[in-house]
Amino acid sequence: MPEPERITAEGLIALREEIQRLETDGRAEMAERIKAARELGDLKENAEYHIAKEDQAHLETKIQRLNQRLRAARVVDEDNAPGVVGFGSTVAVVDETTGRAMDLMLVGPTEADLKSGRLSFESPVAQALIGARAGDTVTVATPGGERCYRVERVT
Repeated sequence: MPEPERITAEGLIALREEIQRLETDGRAEMAERIKAARELGDLKENAEYHIAKEDQAHLETKIQRLNQRLRAARVVDEDNAPGVVGFGSTVAVVDETTGRAMDLMLVGPTEADLKSGRLSFESPVAQALIGARAGDTVTVATPGGERCYRVERVT
């Protein structure tokens, strides 16, 4: 049995929606592609047909992996003490070296997307932030050297 995957309630909803979309729209689109490619003639030398079949296999593998993630998912409630950074928290930080402000939500590793401010709780930055409060400064060892982040707000 796979180890439980920590996920936010929001992440669980998104995971279910992704599976639903792929199992309905994704499969329907793939069936149309295969049908159109079949109509082009001899399947032995029909590159479009073979590409569509390969893409279908990739789609089914993705659906299978997402379903495995769903079975292993364990929603972690945000039971952090008020004002303390923990799983599911959104924390406003300032990089003291660059002055760059960021809002980060600590999420499960499969939900992470730094472009949208979703940081894996397993990352070094998140690990340094866990347990911090507004006004605290945490230091993180990065490949480029140590970085200091000042916690501005925790929600």
